[in-house]
Amino acid sequence: QQELPARVNLSAAPAPVSAVPTGLHSKMDQLEGQLLAQVLALEKERAALSHSSRRQRQEVEKELDVLQGRVAELEHGSSAYSPPDAFKISIPIRNNYMYARVRKVLPELYAFTACMWLRSRSSGTGQGTPFSYSVPGQANEIVLLEAGHEPMELLINDKVAQLPLSLKDNDWHHICVAWTTRDGLWSAYQDGELQGSGENLAAWHPIKPHGILILGQEQDTLGGRFDATQAFVGDIAQFNLWDHALTPAQVLGIANCTAPLLGNILPWEDKLVEAFGGATKAAFDVCKGRAKA
Repeated sequence: QQELPARVNLSAAPAPVSAVPTGLHSKMDQLEGQLLAQVLALEKERAALSHSSRRQRQEVEKELDVLQGRVAELEHGSSAYSPPDAFKISIPIRNNYMYARVRKVLPELYAFTACMWLRSRSSGTGQGTPFSYSVPGQANEIVLLEAGHEPMELLINDKVAQLPLSLKDNDWHHICVAWTTRDGLWSAYQDGELQGSGENLAAWHPIKPHGILILGQEQDTLGGRFDATQAFVGDIAQFNLWDHALTPAQVLGIANCTAPLLGNILPWEDKLVEAFGGATKAAFDVCKGRAKA
């Protein structure tokens, strides 16, 4: 597989600014302030460790992740869903302001698998952008996109591979894309079956850390400049991310609902996913009545 030319981004409107949580108890405010102070201290420590060992950096990253999770819990309380992954994000119309943001700091990745359940409601050409991951200096670090009459594409560091996937029947489909920096190997699954694979997709490029992960919109700058023509319309559930390539058997088990598996880097959890601009969260169990022997 050869890399296709980099996609040119055409956008206009800025993303909306999220609202600041209000109404927290004063004691919780104080505790949150203490936690945020620890987060800032760890951020400074992480910067100081830029030339230190990988293990030291990983330890700081892990502690920072735990603290950020505790801050999120204070801001949003306990999960409204039981279990915490039993929900979906819905975007009812094509626009440049409805989306969901994942409240999770991703580490540097040398491989990944991203899996999700998607139900497209697009009535026109192109299914839009189920997810995009942007980092400082590179808006298209990871993007899953179907624009216009083009096939679905996986972008890594602005390099492109076309995927033989289809979401045009307005039904739920389980989609997985896997990639590794070694030789730029990639694979694409739909409903548990391998649909395509290739190589030389951004080979030897590590996925950069500390970016912004958005569901439903393509980013032309870090966290913003969404384009309505590239927006996803429909429902998203069970978006999980792993730091390695899942096996075909693991992908099939997830798609058949016989062996559910949460992402080890990013699990689909209520407290980690926040909807904006009119996108909604609602209770939903995609595997209810779906498991196959």
